[in-house]
Amino acid sequence: MGGRNGFFQIILKGDGTYLKLHAAEGEGLPIFFEEICNYLIDQKIYEFDKPTLQRAISSLNNVAEVKLSNFIIPEVNEYVKIEITDDRMFVKARFYPPSNKGLLLSKEDIVGAMVRAGVKYGLDEDAITQFMTDRHYCTEYILAKATPAIQGRDARIIYHFNTDLTLKPKTNEDGSVDFHQLDMISHCHKDQLLATLEPMDPGKPGIDVCGVVIRPNKVSNCVLRHGNKVRLSEDGLQMYSEVDGHVSLVDGRVFVSDTYEVPADVDASTGDIVYDGNVTIRGNVITGFSVRAKGDIEVNGVVEGAYLEAGGQIILKRGMQGMNKGILKAGGNVITKFLENAEVIAGGYISTESILHSKVSAKGDVIVGGKRGFVTGGEIHSGTMISVKTAGSQMGTATLLEVGIDPRILEEFRELEKKIAAFMADKERLAQAVMLFRKKTTGLPMSPERMETLKQLTQNNIMLETQIKEARKRHEELRVEVENNTSGSIKVSDIIYPGTKLIISNVIYFVREEIHHSKFIRDKADIKVVPLL
Repeated sequence: MGGRNGFFQIILKGDGTYLKLHAAEGEGLPIFFEEICNYLIDQKIYEFDKPTLQRAISSLNNVAEVKLSNFIIPEVNEYVKIEITDDRMFVKARFYPPSNKGLLLSKEDIVGAMVRAGVKYGLDEDAITQFMTDRHYCTEYILAKATPAIQGRDARIIYHFNTDLTLKPKTNEDGSVDFHQLDMISHCHKDQLLATLEPMDPGKPGIDVCGVVIRPNKVSNCVLRHGNKVRLSEDGLQMYSEVDGHVSLVDGRVFVSDTYEVPADVDASTGDIVYDGNVTIRGNVITGFSVRAKGDIEVNGVVEGAYLEAGGQIILKRGMQGMNKGILKAGGNVITKFLENAEVIAGGYISTESILHSKVSAKGDVIVGGKRGFVTGGEIHSGTMISVKTAGSQMGTATLLEVGIDPRILEEFRELEKKIAAFMADKERLAQAVMLFRKKTTGLPMSPERMETLKQLTQNNIMLETQIKEARKRHEELRVEVENNTSGSIKVSDIIYPGTKLIISNVIYFVREEIHHSKFIRDKADIKVVPLL
């Protein structure tokens, strides 16, 4: 122990009751006045000379005696004070010596004191034996220990394929986009391991020193969820592909599908295409036809005035000449050489080399780079950032660049405004109908038919009020989100021309003169122009 703590002992003499003080030895702790007071109260000794006792403790070098009282109290036996920690993980004990005529504690006495204190589990007999072999007083002993709970572990799924499809395409030294190394589709082969489930571990209960079961924290379980063309091992812990194809993770479920390949154009010879997986088109997509895929769509040729919708990404090796009726709609990213007279909606980012007279909307970045990097005419909406080389034109072509708000949220917000206005118009017409009905039926008996008509008008009014209330509530939520959104930026690495309108989180800025190499950001209620570094 590196020494012995200081301790005290009651001594009974013919002229009264004394307290014998023993100084600490080596690295032992000194006697504490508060501990002596608590001990004496336990022994029902309430009146003693406290100042004298404090002075004796402070000046103690070896052994000293302090008279407590002229009365001679009965013999004091060896005493143990039991303490259960707040978390009930340990039982602490401090022993105090008997008076000069007192008795020592037996092992049974110590165990009995613990039982009376509420201890029911974890007795450390070795610690009791250690004390009885070499009695150290005013020293803390751990006489019982709880068995702690062994905490478990949540089940975990490890996917052995790329689940992050946010990688942007590689840019060549000349600034063009390299479509040969996109590497954005998670291909898989037959019998390939796709996912591994590490089962949950529920843990193991413990028991505290009072005999109460300690429950481990709750853990969550999960299973391997999948679609067709996938098989599980017998124990359900491994997932394998049954075919060569591609693999994707959608809402926690693994899907494997083959890729449908169109060797030439999508036209009258193929008809419209609807496919659950990826679609690769070697030729063009001709005006008037559509391609819908739950996975990715990849087109080697040109897309004309067609409709393409992908649950994943749309990759156009050349571009889109939309003829004011072509639409691209992707749950993920859109990557293309150019966009002209088209409408594009992307749940991820959009990467292209030019945009001409198009309506483009992306939840992520809109990057217009490469050799040309220009945006002329139309509208560009991004939830995060727009990066272009040139915006607008020398002819002052009206061009809108808007960032900072998820376009889907903004569209819902504006649609709600129209819907609320329509609801209010319906309410006004309904109110007029009720007024007219009551005017026509004034003084007439209320027939079952009239009663039914009034009932129907009332129900329609209640339903309309509910719709208005819900629409206004959602509109207010979106309004707060739109007005409080201060993020987003517009980068122009070359020139932005007059006639271009910028909107950053509902703050409007009109470009009235050429601005070079600048970045536009929102600064409170204004848009700030800063030079590009």
